[in-house]
Amino acid sequence: MAATQKREGRRTRAEQRAASVKLILDTAEQLFSQHGYFGVTIKDVADRMGIHAALIHYYYDGKKALFDAVFERRVEYAVTVRTAGLDAYEAEVGNHPTVEGALRAYYDGAFDVYINGDEGWRSFGRIFAQVNNAPGYGAEKMDTYFDPLVLRLIGLLKKALPDATLEDLFWSFQFTSGAYTLILSRTGRIDRLSNGLCASDDFEAVRERFVTFMAGGLDALYKRRKTTKRRETAKATKPRMRAKAKP
Repeated sequence: MAATQKREGRRTRAEQRAASVKLILDTAEQLFSQHGYFGVTIKDVADRMGIHAALIHYYYDGKKALFDAVFERRVEYAVTVRTAGLDAYEAEVGNHPTVEGALRAYYDGAFDVYINGDEGWRSFGRIFAQVNNAPGYGAEKMDTYFDPLVLRLIGLLKKALPDATLEDLFWSFQFTSGAYTLILSRTGRIDRLSNGLCASDDFEAVRERFVTFMAGGLDALYKRRKTTKRRETAKATKPRMRAKAKP
């Protein structure tokens, strides 16, 4: 009986620890999303929770460790969702992807997370945007978690547009990634610009338009590049043709 009570006590302590960690991460996530990494201190998190900062230091060795824990708590699932989207699409189309299909496989599931997830996920979205736009530390995070997925996407786009230059494909991804993280930031600017017609947190409206718009831009760049190349080839060929025509 005593042994049973002791085991239950250990489980209770473990549950209490898990609850404390979750509350710390939830609170830190909200503050980091609002004020950024440099705008938040351990004391800020502790004050918001109504506890002593020493309790947070007990679990995390400084602010960077806390920020890492906040980011890593959700990023694995974000990677899993995108991996599943790319896996399913490649299995469906094989070696015949389209630009819009590839972009949709990469981005649609990610938008679904923010549409169907709780406010914590939307706070994470802002943190993700901060990390994606931060040199050094942020770039290292993206390298670790997302570079393999980005390269898979580039590979699909290359199959869809075999004559496209890799330079154009990488720039196109850069443009889509920048737009994506601006959306996740939910700055409220589009709300004011549109006088309430559009809302920063309307991820359903974004999902409906985002990929089609980005695919159109990539296709336009590709077609312009091909047209320019044909014109340059034609210019280079005409003088030779005239020279042959002379007696």
